[in-house]
Amino acid sequence: MSEIVRLSRRAFLKDMGRGTLAVAILGVGVVACSSDSEGSTSAPTTSGGPGTSTTGGSGTSTTSGDVVSTTTTAAEPPPAATGAVSWERVIVGNVSAYLLARGTEVAIVDTGNPGSAPVIEQSLSTIGLGWSNVGHVILTHLHPDHIGSLGPVMGSASAADGYAGEADISAMSASPRPIIAVGDNDQVFELDIIETPGHTAGHISVLDSVGGLLVAGDALFGEGGGVVGSLPRFTSDLTQADESVKKIAGLQFDTVVFGHGDPIVGGADAAVATLAASL
Repeated sequence: MSEIVRLSRRAFLKDMGRGTLAVAILGVGVVACSSDSEGSTSAPTTSGGPGTSTTGGSGTSTTSGDVVSTTTTAAEPPPAATGAVSWERVIVGNVSAYLLARGTEVAIVDTGNPGSAPVIEQSLSTIGLGWSNVGHVILTHLHPDHIGSLGPVMGSASAADGYAGEADISAMSASPRPIIAVGDNDQVFELDIIETPGHTAGHISVLDSVGGLLVAGDALFGEGGGVVGSLPRFTSDLTQADESVKKIAGLQFDTVVFGHGDPIVGGADAAVATLAASL
């Protein structure tokens, strides 16, 4: 059910589709995390408290088959773009995981602390889905509050592939299946993978460019209704983390959600740009 698409290859498909032969190569591929004490920056505001979820938006459903090649003697239009994902915040103690759904397929971003799988399962049920609908588990980094339930989640979502930044994968041995390395120019579930190292060497973020949603992991933190950069005491390379903030500031998104802290809905990219300008 999962797929990684190299953007350069997708551009190749689009360009060559105007001629006689077009070939797109689809691959597979990843996983990630953060430390338990990082959740001290901001308390969740959902009425249900820890172990609850918050619906973040609505998406449209389109299908995108795993087409490997196309041959034609006439011009063919490129594959139809999928719609924006709908997102669900899953609060598991001091950290948040996210469900990104499109139609009947869902990607889970981060798995929370140990023991979080039942809460994630309950949140899947809330949106009318289950483990069999999970095709992708994307982990932002290796810290235990983000991959603490990796084994149970990957075990329950038996059809899912796991994805993470290459430098963090060695810490993800709890996965029952190999984690696939992803980075810049990769897509998973039509979501752009953005390398945002610094908090950890392999940290990644996830961008839904259609819906304007950024899942920042711990490259950014929500604080006081705004946004701050990676917390120094939990960051492996602060200079690199600041460069990742500046990189994110060059993206376009309306909403940003965090591993820790409340989402910013509306004008999120402007808030990150202001932060980046101060670094």
